[in-house]
Amino acid sequence: MSIEKMAYRQPNSNQCFVCGVKNFSGLQLTFYDNGIDEVWTEYTIPEYFQGYPGVAHGGVVAAMLDETCSRTAMIADNNHFMMTAKLDIKYRCPVPINHPLRVVGRLTKSRGRVLQAEGFIYLTGDTIAAQSLVTLVDIPGSILDESTYQELGWEIVGDGD
Repeated sequence: MSIEKMAYRQPNSNQCFVCGVKNFSGLQLTFYDNGIDEVWTEYTIPEYFQGYPGVAHGGVVAAMLDETCSRTAMIADNNHFMMTAKLDIKYRCPVPINHPLRVVGRLTKSRGRVLQAEGFIYLTGDTIAAQSLVTLVDIPGSILDESTYQELGWEIVGDGD
């Protein structure tokens, strides 16, 4: 008997490069989590984000991994924002444009104000194109307070599919 994976849609913002629904120069990714320890999104990188012909720019790949891993902090609390203290990436093969990708972040350690997560970009099946290890720290309360959420446009967007 197989157990279906639960999927909870995470909020988006307005102008974030990765998840901003009103940032038409950005990626506009939608994220889901399993309610426990994993976040994912699916995306096909368009040609205007390429570096070499046919290959995604490494900075776009890094942004996708960084955002996906940072969202593991939001699994239990959609308003738990963290910032990256360290991001290590291993590019295992070129990430193609115009190819469906699955990006996954997994929570590996959470201690107080510090969290670690690992990220993977899958080409097809289990083929890993890039992987990351991210250390995140809580954003200081002086930088982000609840009034900022409205400015961010921080909400779950769409029909929840």
